Amino acid sequence: MSLSRFRAEGFRCLSEISIEPHPRLNLITGANASGKTSLLEAIYYLGRGRSFRASSSRELIRTGAQGFTLFGLAGTGERTHRAGVEVEPGERRGRVDGQPATSADLAKVLPVQAIDPEVHSLVQGAPEFRRRFLDWGVFHVKHDYLLNWRRYQTALRQRNAALRRAQPPASVRAFDAELVTAGERVAQQRREYFTDFMQLFSPICSEILPFDVICGYSQGWAEGSSFAEALAQSWPGDCARGTTQTGPHRADLRLQVQARRARYRVSRGQQKLLAATLMVTQVRHAAPHVPAELLLLVDDPAAELDRDNRNRLFALLHDVPAQLFITALDRADLPADQPALRLHLDDGTPTTLL
Repeated sequence: MSLSRFRAEGFRCLSEISIEPHPRLNLITGANASGKTSLLEAIYYLGRGRSFRASSSRELIRTGAQGFTLFGLAGTGERTHRAGVEVEPGERRGRVDGQPATSADLAKVLPVQAIDPEVHSLVQGAPEFRRRFLDWGVFHVKHDYLLNWRRYQTALRQRNAALRRAQPPASVRAFDAELVTAGERVAQQRREYFTDFMQLFSPICSEILPFDVICGYSQGWAEGSSFAEALAQSWPGDCARGTTQTGPHRADLRLQVQARRARYRVSRGQQKLLAATLMVTQVRHAAPHVPAELLLLVDDPAAELDRDNRNRLFALLHDVPAQLFITALDRADLPADQPALRLHLDDGTPTTLL
């Protein structure tokens, strides 16, 4: 179930663009500011309801436009889904097959992941980047995960609000039972996912990466204790800071090279290759669990990767079970001799190349 048609209007520098992607490989070239990344970002937004670059949808509206619209057809001969997003300042409307749709609904129809020039943040950045990465995978593999995560987030917001208002202990702890029940389920599903994920990640690392990596999962509270016990121990600190200090919202993936955090041991290019390996492993792991074909967007793989590491990345992508969209400044920086749609963008206008 690949993306068979895509249209964007008023998105960044894309006044209006319509393409019919190849079901397997799509190679996109163009000069800087020609719209290559904007095209990938628009596809990503259609599948996620947000950008991988901008924090506000307002930033994505083309100068002079009132808003932007995105539309895609994703499906097979048996079933085709129509997904669309309309965005105006202060308002976003998603639809799937003509019905109002949330970001989760869009993600089920068009599951998409991106390897962009900032992907090294998965290694170098704050834990929230790795939690977001982890949760994308668990969402697609554990189909009741979203319900458990939302239950936990609701209880966490209520408990934190009570802490900030310095309400009596009994009023704050009234939310603990729901927080613990949902939180332990979230942590369990993440842990199960991580165990299965590592069975794929370890051999891929050995084959692709020129260094050894140890990857561990931190659940957000001390191992060997229950979440309820951890909450009780953190109570004085929670009251002092006005926020819950322990729980799945503090989880992390620990990436180590030579017994230290990977960010301190490997170069920026190697961080990018490690992060890409995590992403591709995740796509491989999720693929059997989703009814739609996964989309993997790879923006400017030549950036910060020397030729050897770029070849390692292309080897990693060679048989990934996903519909690929890859951009570059020059055709020489893209995979060759494979059936593909080859587009060249100039000021947001695509030209099909032979």
